[in-house]
Amino acid sequence: MSDVDGQQVAVVTGAGSGIGRATALRLLEGGFRVVVADVNEANAAETAELAAAPDRVVVRATDVRSEEAVAGALDFAVETFGALTCVVNNAGVGGAFGPIHTIESGDWDYTFEVLVRGVFYGIKHAARIMLAQGAGGSIVNVASVAGLGGGLGPVPYSAAKAAVVNLTRSVSIELAPERIRVNAVCPGAISTPLVHRGRPERVDDKLAATQPWPGHGRADHIASAIAFLAGPDAEFVTGEALVVDGGLTAAGPGRAFAERLNNDPGLRGMSGVNYGSTGVASVVRHRAGE
Repeated sequence: MSDVDGQQVAVVTGAGSGIGRATALRLLEGGFRVVVADVNEANAAETAELAAAPDRVVVRATDVRSEEAVAGALDFAVETFGALTCVVNNAGVGGAFGPIHTIESGDWDYTFEVLVRGVFYGIKHAARIMLAQGAGGSIVNVASVAGLGGGLGPVPYSAAKAAVVNLTRSVSIELAPERIRVNAVCPGAISTPLVHRGRPERVDDKLAATQPWPGHGRADHIASAIAFLAGPDAEFVTGEALVVDGGLTAAGPGRAFAERLNNDPGLRGMSGVNYGSTGVASVVRHRAGE
């Protein structure tokens, strides 16, 4: 991990809830200075309030679909803390869902704008700043086990996360000579607001039942893996997609995973778009039989 004048500074997108919030707090515990970047400013402010070190955390409203917003958040880290040593491209949504013949182009595009274009912007501008600093750095992209095979999520989401994995591996080759590491984490069945939608009691047992490891996945499980990739112990790790899923993919869940979880609206004949924790209500555009 790079260390510019003793500073360890991270920008975490989508840090207003779930994995992003857990990651921001975990990095703060490890001594980082952190920019909490999220399109939902109220959620981002809550994350900052939870920090044990309020002097080392700032909030920045950031819509990752906008290159100007992402570049601005990363520049803000340098302006505020004097350096940028780590970027965690975590912001995500459930995105478009439903049978493939019912998915609308605009919903598909929105899914890729957040999940892929947002990661591209984060990598692009992290590289711009880190190359100028000349001290290396770490970029961590949050992908998903859904990007590693079929049947683990809605088709648009899975395709977008597969793109994140490939983007991670491709860019890691380019940036390795400059000691800028680029890795991804691939969470499995994790209980976050994106999944439980404010009612974890409805899904936690179902999540635990989908994998060999007892107990459901938690946001802090993923945050610990991200902290590893951000830190000095991962100095020789780049171009990897680290799976953190309690043995889910090892067990070969396939379509039965989504059926057991019963959490994919597409399997219930619905299609639309899930806007996650952005503050925008999700939309069901079609139901079976309509």
